[in-house]
Amino acid sequence: MTRVLLEDCQVHVPSWVIDLEAFRRWSDDDAFPEQGQFSFLDGEVWIDVSKEQLYSHTEVKTEINTVLRTLVKTLRLGRYLADGAFVSNAVANVSNQPDGVFVSTESVERGRVRSVEGKAEGHVELEGSPDMVLEVVSPGSVEKDAEVLRQAYARAAIREYWLVDARKEPLQFNLFHLNRGAYTSTRKRDGWARSNVFGRWFRLVQGMGTDGFPEWALELRNEKPV
Repeated sequence: MTRVLLEDCQVHVPSWVIDLEAFRRWSDDDAFPEQGQFSFLDGEVWIDVSKEQLYSHTEVKTEINTVLRTLVKTLRLGRYLADGAFVSNAVANVSNQPDGVFVSTESVERGRVRSVEGKAEGHVELEGSPDMVLEVVSPGSVEKDAEVLRQAYARAAIREYWLVDARKEPLQFNLFHLNRGAYTSTRKRDGWARSNVFGRWFRLVQGMGTDGFPEWALELRNEKPV
């Protein structure tokens, strides 16, 4: 089954894409569409070819990915990949491109995550259970991000799920921790939420750029906020 998140979408899904492995083969095929977001979630192909909102989506994920990638590289925690890496997990029956994904060195060494080689060259996919994933909500992804992916990522045993919705006030900045197979939301202190994966407190705040449009800052600290 194919679920289209934008009306009048003209993307063709081959008839043989009927399960997770078929979807993964298609995503590594030369004929795979170059534009749009494509996911396989519990038996369905999800397609979203809508344009990203610049200041409530692209700006937000760019800021979060920049801060987290810098943190991971500075502390040599593993590898942080921003916006585009396919993550697949057979147990959860999911293959998706999160807005950001973190894989610790420990997870690689223990075999919880492996890089999958592409049909032609290089590596094109992460398989297994990364430590953390990020999703920033867009108009067409509300159900997908808040419900379907939340359940899928939990089944995939991903330790932490960051879910952000900056489309309107109040800002929704949620860090979900895996607890007995389900996600529970982290309690905040003045907007600060603690990440067990990174061992830091984070807060996402909105400002205004010199161009008059919103801009975002992901703040972090080591100690618990007072």
